[in-house]
Amino acid sequence: MAVIQPNISLSRRLRRTPFSDGVEAAGVKGYTVYNHMLLPTVFDSVEADYHHLKRHVQVWDVSCERQVELRGPDAGRLMQMLTPRDLRGMMPGQCYYVPIVDETGGMLNDPVAVKLAEDRWWISIADSDLLYWVKGVANGWRLDVLVDEPDVSPLAIQGPKAEDLMARVFGETVRAIRFFRFGVYQFEGRDMVVARSGYSKQGGFEIYVEGGDIGMALWSRLFEAGADLEVRAGCPNLIERIESGLLSYGNDMTDDNTPHECGLGRFCNTHTAIGCIGRDALLRVAKEGPVQQIRPIAISGEAVPPCDRFWPLYANGRRVGRVSSATWSPDHATNVAIGMVKMTHWDAGSRVEVETPDGMRDATVHETFWN
Repeated sequence: MAVIQPNISLSRRLRRTPFSDGVEAAGVKGYTVYNHMLLPTVFDSVEADYHHLKRHVQVWDVSCERQVELRGPDAGRLMQMLTPRDLRGMMPGQCYYVPIVDETGGMLNDPVAVKLAEDRWWISIADSDLLYWVKGVANGWRLDVLVDEPDVSPLAIQGPKAEDLMARVFGETVRAIRFFRFGVYQFEGRDMVVARSGYSKQGGFEIYVEGGDIGMALWSRLFEAGADLEVRAGCPNLIERIESGLLSYGNDMTDDNTPHECGLGRFCNTHTAIGCIGRDALLRVAKEGPVQQIRPIAISGEAVPPCDRFWPLYANGRRVGRVSSATWSPDHATNVAIGMVKMTHWDAGSRVEVETPDGMRDATVHETFWN
């Protein structure tokens, strides 16, 4: 019997992006819904897109990385209230990866904070309605700050040839942008924040496009400039993400998990991040240590099916964790996975079993991710 694949029913609740026309013309084959917007998931195939990303350059419509803007005298104070990372040394022109936590220390989001000025910040969020939490904090504390979602749509340029492509469009000085730093560059008379960042380990940039009216002009210019670089439309790639250990909020972690459980303790300066809402809870966590933590896991056998729910992890018949993301890696010839593992079995080399939809599989906890 043929399996009927469901379609997404489009409506105004699923917002188009400034680059949707280009994405559709490039032959997008799949979407997911992310921050109430369509995020492409595949163009040629996940594996073909993966190989191309590692060798050439891709243009990603990541407008779904919506911005929460903080503007006003208390913007910096509010930003510090949201995260256990100490922001006192952060200067305008820098980007920080920041865990956002609630009063219990649970993860609400893992965005990139962009400091535009002392009194103006963007929070480039993962998939969640973080805007409402930030508005609630600002109003509850009566802070002198405007919290809003600006008309900003990020466009990512990722892959080993990304720097060459960006230099052709924005000039040679983009090569001098350091990792997690940004500069302001012009395109057709419009200022744009250009950061060396992105949701891959292949190198690249993110362009924060202010004003949707200029989106397709920039999209077209990038493809014209990169024709001989084999530029293609692309998207965050499942295989490359898992190999690289790039976590997906809502998949690999939720508000039930602390940053320490997610392996993000290095981004928590809990003793010095004075004012963070979840500071007291995280101080207790830091003192006692987590009892479970995210680990890379290799799963034996042929390619696993799609992981659209948690797969239980067992050792000697006892539940010791879960797998949240998994896929076959062509370059490493194994199934690679991200899992939350109890401390009794999180050491590298620990042997466990994964209950996949097509049966139990042997698996091994790894020390590091693959990329």
